[in-house]
Amino acid sequence: MDTDATTSAIGLRRLRVGQKARIVRVDAGGELGRRLRDMGLVPGTVVEVIGRAPLKDPVALRLRDFTLTLRNNEADHITVIVP
Repeated sequence: MDTDATTSAIGLRRLRVGQKARIVRVDAGGELGRRLRDMGLVPGTVVEVIGRAPLKDPVALRLRDFTLTLRNNEADHITVIVP
């Protein structure tokens, strides 16, 4: 992973509403890993957090012209870079 002083890798769960980031790694195997990949959550994809439920779970994401919701325990498997 190539980063510089202006970027930092964090977990997807830590993004704030309105914040955009690029997926750099999905650390899930088995059925969960396959399901996340099938939903378009692959390295290189840009995601934007567009909302959160009142108790912060789930999180609503915008990617590739569609909206997707993930539970926090699923978002914990995804590492992103914030520009």
